[in-house]
Amino acid sequence: MVIVNITYTVEINKIEEKLDAHIEFLNKYYANNKFICSGRKNPRIGGIILCNADKEEVNKIIQEDPFYINKLGDYEIIEFEPSKINNKLIVEKLKDL
Repeated sequence: MVIVNITYTVEINKIEEKLDAHIEFLNKYYANNKFICSGRKNPRIGGIILCNADKEEVNKIIQEDPFYINKLGDYEIIEFEPSKINNKLIVEKLKDL
């Protein structure tokens, strides 16, 4: 699994201009079962994407992200091996979506 940590490098109005295209990008990879969850950082200085892919594949995928293409943020790619999961918490969070 991989965590994509995006930190915006431009004003939020530039992010808003590309947000619809970014959401289309996200939807494509949710449909392909590559993205598990994603969301904005709080405060809104970037975002996080949790991916069901290896680092090499994620490096290729993010090249399609309009935020990446338009150089709106810095991307940190962190690969990790999950060893535990809280199934109860996951089910509860899914009910909230």
